[in-house]
Amino acid sequence: MKTVRIIYNPTAGREVFKQILPDVLIRLEEQGYITSVHATRYKGDAVDAAAFACEHDFDIIIAVGGDGTVSEVINGVAAKENRPELGIIPMGTVNDFASALYIPNQVMEAVDNIVNGIPMKLDVGYMNGKYFMNIAGGGKLTEVSYEAPSKLKSIIGPLAYYVKGIEKLPQMTSSNIRLELDGVVHEGQVMMFLIGLTNSIGGFDKLVPNAKFNDGLFSVLYVEEVTLLELARILSMATRGEHLEHPKVHYVKAREVSASSYEDVQLNLDGEFGGVLPARFENLQQHLTIRVPRKFYDEHNK
Repeated sequence: MKTVRIIYNPTAGREVFKQILPDVLIRLEEQGYITSVHATRYKGDAVDAAAFACEHDFDIIIAVGGDGTVSEVINGVAAKENRPELGIIPMGTVNDFASALYIPNQVMEAVDNIVNGIPMKLDVGYMNGKYFMNIAGGGKLTEVSYEAPSKLKSIIGPLAYYVKGIEKLPQMTSSNIRLELDGVVHEGQVMMFLIGLTNSIGGFDKLVPNAKFNDGLFSVLYVEEVTLLELARILSMATRGEHLEHPKVHYVKAREVSASSYEDVQLNLDGEFGGVLPARFENLQQHLTIRVPRKFYDEHNK
């Protein structure tokens, strides 16, 4: 029999999961899993709880919450030699990572994916001692995701990011940034840069239309200095997946990325504040095993 450790954020999804937790436990135990549960109590608690599950040889860890909870669980697992399989029950505002993996938003459907899904090895990013599973970035525009208030996100969902983005648009300035992409250097005025592992970022699902999840390569986007009007146009193009056609938008694949600046440039890791430059980003190929739907496995395991 396999052992499962559920790590859930009790405040996520308007506290719905607490009400359905008994049904989740019944479903898992009917399938032969021995289950236990940990409710997070403070920021970073899911990191410690996931590390505990690794040290005590659980077979599967289930992260229940938004991208922040999933990111914490991954940070607790990724550094360990013994890394259990991961399952995800999305309960957040946007659920970028789960969405990218085709994991259902309905709780019991997500549980069925954990029970019947395919274990698939996926890439993880590593930066300055931290791990990320979806996106890292720098520049004023990337501050939007961690500055959007939690209350606003709980009320209007993904629209909170757009509201905050519009509010910050007049403050959008470029920074002189040096990017080294597998040894190839770009240096100049940059509005923002994004280092992605998936194709779903901040509610945009067409930023990187041909993203791979297990090839050991980041999808790197950076935008050269443009006017605010042109930046707004690029963002509009991004909603339709047409932004790569703009001459100031650059897209490359790289295994390692180094970024530095003489200016104070903040970093975003999976929607949270990630420190400031300089930073080195490394792709850890197929570092974690995650239960994914058959459709995703078939499409991305070719």
